[in-house]
Amino acid sequence: MSRPSALTAGILSAALLLAVGCANDTGSDGGTGDGGGGGGDKGDITLSGQNFTETQITAAMYSLLLEDAGYAVTTKLVDTRDVYIPEMEKGDVDIATEYVSGLADFLNTTTNGDDAEPVSSSDLDETMQQLDELAAKSNITMLEPAEAVDANAFAVTSQFAEDNNLSTLSDLAALGEPIVLAAAPDCEGRTDCEGGLSDDYGIDITKVLPLGYASPQAIESVVSGESQLVEVASTQSESLAEQDLVVLEDDKQIQPVQNLIPAVNSDFLEDNPDVEETLNALAEVLTSEDIAGLDAEVDIDRADPADVAQEYLEGEGLL
Repeated sequence: MSRPSALTAGILSAALLLAVGCANDTGSDGGTGDGGGGGGDKGDITLSGQNFTETQITAAMYSLLLEDAGYAVTTKLVDTRDVYIPEMEKGDVDIATEYVSGLADFLNTTTNGDDAEPVSSSDLDETMQQLDELAAKSNITMLEPAEAVDANAFAVTSQFAEDNNLSTLSDLAALGEPIVLAAAPDCEGRTDCEGGLSDDYGIDITKVLPLGYASPQAIESVVSGESQLVEVASTQSESLAEQDLVVLEDDKQIQPVQNLIPAVNSDFLEDNPDVEETLNALAEVLTSEDIAGLDAEVDIDRADPADVAQEYLEGEGLL
């Protein structure tokens, strides 16, 4: 959940436009992109974020809350932050579903260079202080982080774990075998992904297959044996068990805090201050257990993300 390094700004802007044109409406059908929620009397909002199950759900919750507050919301989920964060800085994206450390380290490297030391840590307050300062420089304001946390995790097939007596990432390193990793395109070199697996654990990652973060394609890659390890979300344990996958414990704790948090264009928020109270109301109730259950409804039961989001918000008295 960080950033790829090879794409240029021009290509990324074009990619956003392409993604926008090809996407579906999260607010109305649980899809992943372009669409509006109807005519809101308070004006239009463009909502973005990374495109996987959890953000489809959280984006749907943001959209429903904002529509209930009187806005018309268009949702455009894409692959990486390189696409939507520059658009947010310019004001072409108003709000994004985000994660505390992922965004903090992304903004740190875009501001201070690819070699900048990570500013994230396992301390939420310290990381939030760094994030707030970096976000302000990019014309972005962070709202309240939720209790809900979703960090990177790494899974293998249950059979592979059983055959090799694996329960931790250190156990995997001790095998001394070459490992192909299926992961997000921005995984290579990151301290919470390939970089940490290679440098901190000493796992021999011979190749990173850029198949997406916790995507069906990445999971199928490890199930089929094309890869041995897959980057997933820590809240996916229920759905992974259904596919005979098991998460290996991050016993060296290379994952920083990854609380869910809304990021808002600062100019937009100044003009629409009620958005803060609207979205902070969700942060006050959303837990990791909630997110894990909602993810499972979509991934296992094939429920529509928008339907799952609406049922949750109604159950919490937010709609």
